[in-house]
This record gives sequence, C-alpha cells and structure tokens, in this order.
Amino acid sequence: MNQESVIDPAKLDAIIDQLAEHGWVVDHSLFSLEAIKQLQQCCLEQWQAGRFHEAAVGRGDQQGRRSEIRSDSVLWLEPDAPADAIRYYFSTLDHVRQAVNQAFYMGLEDLESHFAVYPPGSFYKKHLDRFRDDDARALTAVLYLNEDWPDDAGGQIRLYLDDACSQSLDIAPTAGTLVLFLSDRFWHEVLPATQQRLSVTGWFRRRPQI
Repeated sequence: MNQESVIDPAKLDAIIDQLAEHGWVVDHSLFSLEAIKQLQQCCLEQWQAGRFHEAAVGRGDQQGRRSEIRSDSVLWLEPDAPADAIRYYFSTLDHVRQAVNQAFYMGLEDLESHFAVYPPGSFYKKHLDRFRDDDARALTAVLYLNEDWPDDAGGQIRLYLDDACSQSLDIAPTAGTLVLFLSDRFWHEVLPATQQRLSVTGWFRRRPQI
C-alpha cells in the first residue's frame, strides 16, 4: 500500500457537510478494508511486542493512571513511522485537516495520535478531550480496527449530543468507522466490551491561544 493517500473530493465534502450541520461525523468510506487490515496488523504486532503502556489521565503534574476512569493501554504514533500503514493513516487524515481548515478556518496545524487497545471489560468514563488549561485540541478523530465486531460485544463510543448529556448516540467500533467531533463540545465515553477492542485515536491541534 502506498503511504500517500488520494481522497475522492466528494468524500471530504460529505464530511465537511456533516461537521457543519452537527459538529460530529460518522464516516465509513474514507479508509479502505486493506488500510484497516494493515493498521490492525501493525497495532497487534506492537501490542504483542509489549510496546504499549497503561493510559493516563490529566497532563503535567496532574497526569496519572486512574483505572476507575479509564483502563485501556496506548502507543503513541509518529507521522514518519517506519510502517506504511501508519504513514498512510496520517496522510489520509491530513486531507481532512486541510479540508476543515479551508471550510471553517480552524487553524488546525497537526495531528497527535495513538493506538488504543481495550482488553475485555475495559472502559473510559465520560469526559471531554480538551484540557482545562490547554485549548490546542480542536477536533477528535477515532478510527476503529475491529473486523466482524458482534452486535452484542459492547465497546461503543457514546457521544453525548447536548450540554446536559441527556441525549446520546452509540457508535459501534466496527472496522473502518471513523468518528470525528469537536473536542471541546462533546462529552463521550467508551462502554465496556466483551472482547479486545482496537482503535487509532487522534486529535487535530491548533496553536494554543495565549
């Protein structure tokens, strides 16, 4: 697979339209089955090699493991990683970044991402993705890598659609599903699953306001 992606402009237009209307997007077309399989293989190879670490919450002096809040493990990724699948992932989402900037003038500069592995029973309680003292994270991107995910396996991301968190949307973590949403606006959580759950989670960042 070539590390550089070519995206149908119509797919980007559909993402921009949904983001403009709702502030969130659920897309099933941006990543091919081949791309997902290669990302899944890369994720599992790194997992089996023991390169993941338990995820923390907070940042700076306040950062720490809080297993009552989240119980997944992560591996941070770089755009120039040796694996073609990872470089293709960053290349594809850079098309999204450029389209969003052109449509909304959000000033997105880069993307920070990690693989996330949720062992059976793992979860992430309701939270916002933007830190209280840092507004750099502007748009969240979650890409799922789970082929043949059973309907009764759980593991959905629950996206709360209003400020009171009285309305929500559950999205199954099926392979190729990409979820985008404004990081400072939508509370969300990861529901426990009955089997291992894989994803690539990222945040488009803009320069922090001073």
